[in-house]
Amino acid sequence: MEIKAPRVRLDPWSEGDLDLLRGMNAPELMEHLGGPETDEQVLKRHRRYVELSADRTGKGRMFRVVLLPGDGEAEQPVGTVGFWEQTWNGEAVYESGWGVLTAYHGRGIAPAATTAVVHEARTAGKHRFLHAFPSVDNAPSNAVCRKAGFTLRGEVDFEYPVGHPMRCNNWRLDLTAS
Repeated sequence: MEIKAPRVRLDPWSEGDLDLLRGMNAPELMEHLGGPETDEQVLKRHRRYVELSADRTGKGRMFRVVLLPGDGEAEQPVGTVGFWEQTWNGEAVYESGWGVLTAYHGRGIAPAATTAVVHEARTAGKHRFLHAFPSVDNAPSNAVCRKAGFTLRGEVDFEYPVGHPMRCNNWRLDLTAS
Protein backbone atom coordinates (compact mmCIF):
# COMPACT_ATOMS: atom_id res chain seq x y z
CA MET A 1 0.00 0.00 0.00
CA GLU A 2 1.44 3.35 -1.05
CA ILE A 3 0.91 6.27 1.31
CA LYS A 4 0.56 9.53 -0.56
CA ALA A 5 2.33 12.54 0.98
CA PRO A 6 0.07 15.49 1.67
CA ARG A 7 0.38 18.54 -0.55
CA VAL A 8 1.47 21.62 1.35
CA ARG A 9 2.35 25.17 0.47
CA LEU A 10 4.65 27.45 2.43
CA ASP A 11 3.46 31.05 2.74
CA PRO A 12 5.80 33.66 4.24
CA TRP A 13 4.81 34.48 7.81
CA SER A 14 2.66 37.62 7.98
CA GLU A 15 0.82 39.86 10.41
CA GLY A 16 -2.32 37.77 9.93
CA ASP A 17 -0.72 34.60 11.34
CA LEU A 18 -0.89 35.49 15.04
CA ASP A 19 -3.92 33.26 15.71
CA LEU A 20 -2.10 30.29 14.15
CA LEU A 21 0.88 30.93 16.42
CA ARG A 22 -1.45 31.08 19.42
CA GLY A 23 -2.85 27.70 18.36
CA MET A 24 0.68 26.33 18.13
CA ASN A 25 1.24 27.35 21.77
CA ALA A 26 -0.83 24.40 23.06
CA PRO A 27 0.67 22.43 25.97
CA GLU A 28 0.96 19.20 23.96
CA LEU A 29 2.85 21.04 21.19
CA MET A 30 5.19 22.86 23.57
CA GLU A 31 5.98 19.84 25.77
CA HIS A 32 9.54 19.49 24.42
CA LEU A 33 10.14 23.25 24.23
CA GLY A 34 9.83 24.31 27.85
CA GLY A 35 6.02 24.49 27.93
CA PRO A 36 3.54 27.06 26.64
CA GLU A 37 4.63 30.68 26.36
CA THR A 38 2.84 33.65 27.86
CA ASP A 39 0.81 35.79 25.46
CA GLU A 40 3.55 38.42 25.67
CA GLN A 41 6.13 35.82 24.59
CA VAL A 42 3.88 34.66 21.74
CA LEU A 43 3.54 38.27 20.54
CA LYS A 44 7.34 38.69 20.61
CA ARG A 45 7.78 35.43 18.68
CA HIS A 46 5.18 36.59 16.13
CA ARG A 47 7.07 39.87 15.66
CA ARG A 48 10.36 37.95 15.15
CA TYR A 49 8.69 35.68 12.58
CA VAL A 50 7.24 38.67 10.67
CA GLU A 51 10.62 40.44 10.67
CA LEU A 52 12.53 37.32 9.62
CA SER A 53 10.11 36.72 6.76
CA ALA A 54 10.51 40.31 5.55
CA ASP A 55 14.32 40.01 5.54
CA ARG A 56 15.89 39.39 2.14
CA THR A 57 19.53 39.06 3.20
CA GLY A 58 19.49 35.28 3.61
CA LYS A 59 19.13 35.26 7.40
CA GLY A 60 16.23 32.84 7.06
CA ARG A 61 12.46 32.75 6.73
CA MET A 62 9.45 31.62 8.69
CA PHE A 63 6.42 30.17 6.96
CA ARG A 64 2.80 29.28 7.58
CA VAL A 65 2.23 25.68 6.47
CA VAL A 66 -0.93 25.45 4.37
CA LEU A 67 -2.52 22.06 3.73
CA LEU A 68 -3.80 22.07 0.16
CA PRO A 69 -7.24 20.68 -0.72
CA GLY A 70 -7.67 16.95 -0.94
CA ASP A 71 -10.05 14.31 0.35
CA GLY A 72 -12.88 16.84 0.55
CA GLU A 73 -10.94 19.26 2.76
CA ALA A 74 -10.53 22.97 2.15
CA GLU A 75 -7.16 24.72 2.02
CA GLN A 76 -6.17 25.57 5.60
CA PRO A 77 -3.21 26.75 7.70
CA VAL A 78 -2.01 23.84 9.83
CA GLY A 79 1.43 24.74 11.19
CA THR A 80 4.74 26.56 11.06
CA VAL A 81 8.15 25.82 9.61
CA GLY A 82 11.24 27.90 9.08
CA PHE A 83 14.99 28.29 9.07
CA TRP A 84 17.25 30.93 10.58
CA GLU A 85 20.92 31.68 11.06
CA GLN A 86 22.67 30.10 14.01
CA THR A 87 26.27 29.59 15.07
CA TRP A 88 27.00 25.96 15.85
CA ASN A 89 30.45 24.91 17.07
CA GLY A 90 31.89 28.16 15.73
CA GLU A 91 30.38 27.71 12.27
CA ALA A 92 27.61 29.79 10.69
CA VAL A 93 24.74 27.44 9.79
CA TYR A 94 20.99 27.44 9.40
CA GLU A 95 18.76 25.89 12.02
CA SER A 96 15.27 24.64 11.27
CA GLY A 97 12.15 24.08 13.33
CA TRP A 98 8.53 23.15 12.68
CA GLY A 99 5.21 22.38 14.28
CA VAL A 100 1.83 21.11 13.16
CA LEU A 101 -1.48 21.62 14.95
CA THR A 102 -2.48 18.53 16.94
CA ALA A 103 -5.56 17.81 14.84
CA TYR A 104 -3.28 17.26 11.81
CA HIS A 105 -0.64 15.01 13.38
CA GLY A 106 0.18 11.67 11.81
CA ARG A 107 -0.59 12.69 8.23
CA GLY A 108 2.93 13.41 6.97
CA ILE A 109 2.48 17.18 6.97
CA ALA A 110 5.59 17.98 9.04
CA PRO A 111 7.95 15.94 6.80
CA ALA A 112 6.40 17.51 3.68
CA ALA A 113 6.76 21.02 5.10
CA THR A 114 10.30 20.37 6.31
CA THR A 115 11.31 19.02 2.91
CA ALA A 116 9.88 22.20 1.36
CA VAL A 117 11.82 24.40 3.80
CA VAL A 118 15.03 22.53 2.91
CA HIS A 119 14.45 23.73 -0.65
CA GLU A 120 13.98 27.30 0.64
CA ALA A 121 17.23 27.13 2.65
CA ARG A 122 19.07 25.76 -0.41
CA THR A 123 17.69 28.60 -2.50
CA ALA A 124 18.86 31.16 0.08
CA GLY A 125 22.33 29.76 -0.59
CA LYS A 126 24.09 31.42 2.32
CA HIS A 127 25.13 28.44 4.47
CA ARG A 128 26.19 24.90 3.66
CA PHE A 129 24.44 23.12 6.53
CA LEU A 130 20.93 23.06 7.95
CA HIS A 131 20.62 21.67 11.49
CA ALA A 132 17.67 20.61 13.61
CA PHE A 133 17.83 19.94 17.34
CA PRO A 134 14.74 18.03 18.52
CA SER A 135 14.69 16.64 22.04
CA VAL A 136 15.91 13.04 22.22
CA ASP A 137 12.49 12.31 23.76
CA ASN A 138 10.55 13.80 20.83
CA ALA A 139 10.16 10.74 18.59
CA PRO A 140 7.88 12.43 16.02
CA SER A 141 10.29 15.34 15.40
CA ASN A 142 13.24 12.96 15.14
CA ALA A 143 11.25 10.97 12.57
CA VAL A 144 10.64 14.19 10.60
CA CYS A 145 14.41 14.72 10.44
CA ARG A 146 14.96 11.20 9.08
CA LYS A 147 12.17 11.53 6.50
CA ALA A 148 13.39 14.96 5.34
CA GLY A 149 16.91 13.64 4.66
CA PHE A 150 18.86 14.89 7.70
CA THR A 151 21.74 12.79 9.09
CA LEU A 152 21.95 12.15 12.83
CA ARG A 153 25.24 13.53 14.18
CA GLY A 154 24.73 12.54 17.84
CA GLU A 155 23.30 13.84 21.08
CA VAL A 156 24.08 17.31 22.43
CA ASP A 157 23.14 19.46 25.39
CA PHE A 158 21.01 22.41 24.40
CA GLU A 159 19.26 25.18 26.28
CA TYR A 160 15.85 26.13 24.94
CA PRO A 161 14.30 28.30 25.96
CA VAL A 162 17.03 30.05 27.96
CA GLY A 163 17.16 28.45 31.39
CA HIS A 164 15.63 25.16 30.20
CA PRO A 165 18.41 22.60 29.62
CA MET A 166 17.55 19.66 27.41
CA ARG A 167 19.21 16.75 25.68
CA CYS A 168 18.78 16.96 21.90
CA ASN A 169 19.70 15.07 18.80
CA ASN A 170 21.84 17.06 16.39
CA TRP A 171 20.55 16.39 12.87
CA ARG A 172 22.36 17.92 9.91
CA LEU A 173 21.61 18.24 6.22
CA ASP A 174 24.17 19.32 3.63
CA LEU A 175 22.41 21.93 1.48
CA THR A 176 25.03 21.60 -1.26
CA ALA A 177 24.33 17.88 -1.78
CA SER A 178 21.75 16.89 -4.35
